[in-house]
Amino acid sequence: MKIKGEEKAVVSTQSTGANRMSMFYAYPTPMLKMLSSTVSTFVQKNDALPLEHTTDILSTMANLCRCMIEDSNIVARFQQKDTVMFVLRVMVGAIILYDHVHPVGAFHRKSCIDIKGSIKLLKEQPAVSVETLLNALRFLLSVPTLAKWSSYEQAKSRLLLVVM
Repeated sequence: MKIKGEEKAVVSTQSTGANRMSMFYAYPTPMLKMLSSTVSTFVQKNDALPLEHTTDILSTMANLCRCMIEDSNIVARFQQKDTVMFVLRVMVGAIILYDHVHPVGAFHRKSCIDIKGSIKLLKEQPAVSVETLLNALRFLLSVPTLAKWSSYEQAKSRLLLVVM
């Protein structure tokens, strides 16, 4: 015999448990994880295509997006105000993909991406709208990325760049 409302409680408890478990097992951004693994697999499988071609495209996209938002004439031509956020998301996505594919990463001083300019541009935007984008860049500075850098001083200077 079922008690009225008992079925909802069971489903609610199961979904709550699943949500708690996903916090430990799921990727925080599944789409970005899929994109980065696909680009990494593409680079690994296509040995005939130089790595520089892929990284040049990603760095050009990131720098182009930054230049578009910095130029007030271009921003004035946008018909929808959400276009600025879209371009910023594309910029951050290109930086993250570049960081996954390039051997030394996006935060290295010899990187083709103007990372300081990109972070400065993000910080000039309303904090509410770009906080998740800044958090995505902060996540890049986690343990796997730190292994790319040769010295503690490099890692420290890059961390200060994003935090401040």
